[in-house]
Amino acid sequence: MSIYVFIYGTLRAGEINDLAQAAANRGLPAARLVGSATVPGMLVDFGDWPGLIPVADGRRVRGEVYDVAPALIALMDEIEEYVPGRPGCFVRREIAARLDPAPQGAQEIPCQYYPIDPAWRGAATDIVGEDWIAHRHRRTRGGAP
Repeated sequence: MSIYVFIYGTLRAGEINDLAQAAANRGLPAARLVGSATVPGMLVDFGDWPGLIPVADGRRVRGEVYDVAPALIALMDEIEEYVPGRPGCFVRREIAARLDPAPQGAQEIPCQYYPIDPAWRGAATDIVGEDWIAHRHRRTRGGAP
């Protein structure tokens, strides 16, 4: 059985919680990249990491969809400090991710993902744009966020 996840922030390749590196460090099976995708939402900047807040106003967040083993879901839960039934910044939910470009006519794929509980937003600032990595690079180069 395939489990698909949509990742948009620090779990992406080359980021501080790179999923491939985290899996390798634990001796877990590698995730298989399905493709680039977007989901409804907006990003906020917590400094070292982003949060995704679901919205229904047309804005979208860019990331990737991966096919993962159940052990990787447990590892991602640990990284995101998500414990079912316990309050926390990140929650794990299901969303329909829109693949881009859609392979063989499959427009959307059901995925697990980790948006934030909006109550935990605090002083995080809105990110203009749909991609955490592009935002972080602009910020690092001293450009406008």
